[in-house]
Amino acid sequence: QVQLVESGGGLVQPGGSLRLSCAASVNFFTFYDLGWYRQAPGKQRELVAAISSRGFTNYAVAVKGRFTISRDNTKNTVYLQMNSLKPEDTALYYCNADSTRVLGARGLEVWGQGTLVTVSS
Repeated sequence: QVQLVESGGGLVQPGGSLRLSCAASVNFFTFYDLGWYRQAPGKQRELVAAISSRGFTNYAVAVKGRFTISRDNTKNTVYLQMNSLKPEDTALYYCNADSTRVLGARGLEVWGQGTLVTVSS
C-alpha cells in the first residue's frame, strides 16, 4: 500500500523550531518529487517547500531563509526543518510525493494525512 506518514508537528512558541518528517512506503523513492504544503483555517492549501528527484529545492517566499527541506533516499524520508517560527506558520502541514513528472502515466501522486503545527505563546 502506497502511503505517506508525517510526524513532528506540535505546539511551539514563536521563534522556536520544529522538524517535520514524512516517511514514504513507495517503490522507487528516488523518482519522486517531494513537497510540503500547508493549510491554515479558512485558507487554501499552499506550497511551502519542494525538493525534486534530483535534489533541487524551492521555497515559498514566506518561509525562505527559515525553513529547509531535505530528503534521505536511503530512508525514503523527506524532512522540513522549520526555524524562527511565527504565529502565521500555524497550519496543518501535508507531505506530497509525485512521480508523474519522471514516470509520466506510470507515476503516482500521494498525499499524507497531515500534521498540525501550532505556533503560539
